[in-house]
Amino acid sequence: MSEEGGAVVLVATPIGNLGDLSPRAVEVLGTADLVCCEDTRRTRVLLSAAGIGGRGRLRSLHAHNEAQRADEVLAAVAAGRTVAVVSDAGMPAVSDPGGRLVAAAAAAGHRVTVVPGPSAVLAALVVSGLPADRFCMEGFLPRKGESRRRRLEALVRDERTTVLLEAPPRLSGTLEDLAAQAPDRQVAVCRELTKVHEEIWRGTAQEAAGAFGGRQVRGEVVRVVGGCPSGSGAAPEPDDGAVAAAAAARVARGDSARDAAIAVAGELGVSRRRAYGAAVDARRARGRPAG
Repeated sequence: MSEEGGAVVLVATPIGNLGDLSPRAVEVLGTADLVCCEDTRRTRVLLSAAGIGGRGRLRSLHAHNEAQRADEVLAAVAAGRTVAVVSDAGMPAVSDPGGRLVAAAAAAGHRVTVVPGPSAVLAALVVSGLPADRFCMEGFLPRKGESRRRRLEALVRDERTTVLLEAPPRLSGTLEDLAAQAPDRQVAVCRELTKVHEEIWRGTAQEAAGAFGGRQVRGEVVRVVGGCPSGSGAAPEPDDGAVAAAAAARVARGDSARDAAIAVAGELGVSRRRAYGAAVDARRARGRPAG
């Protein structure tokens, strides 16, 4: 391939079923001068299954070394070599390494092309049963804190279908947070797509929180959330002052922080975690233990 000039080629790889590797992907991976991959061990297994040799051609390209590796890749492309880029599964640069390299290659004037194929984001979207004509991909939510709260609040107000990636241990907590703000919102939880134990669960956010609350979930998870109904007239999110005032009123009546949080979350439509923080602050202001 280097005879036609150097290039960076993004190659989609299977998200579970190895049979989803396209003939064109096999051709590119077999003839590329270098193959940059998230995990060389996993990619070596993929290449072996496709009957492709990888000795001497594999280079690691992950979140911790992408910026440094870009210089090596650009030098190879400038010398007329073809560099294939893959992630562990799906399309590179979609919540996976590759985006920085593509931007650097494009800025340097090098050819960047793609071999399309498997994508966990699109696979989950189309099997969810939710509208796919307008959607956004949120990736992974922040784990905690103000940034997480604001992202969730923006998500439930968005009229588009939203695709979220999720680590199995955090699935239950995220569903609980979503149910606290939009209990009737339609949700699809897609697990182990294209694999032997594929599971696609559909229902409301409240039902999802109950279904996955006491369950140990394993495998790759993608969650799809229906958009806010157009023209629903959803009230704006209460500001911190309103939440604090409601929590203080409950605490003044003698509620515990937990009971106050449950009541305020239900009354104002905010997350229980946010309401609990306000209730703890209110109890401390009155000289009472946080609980």
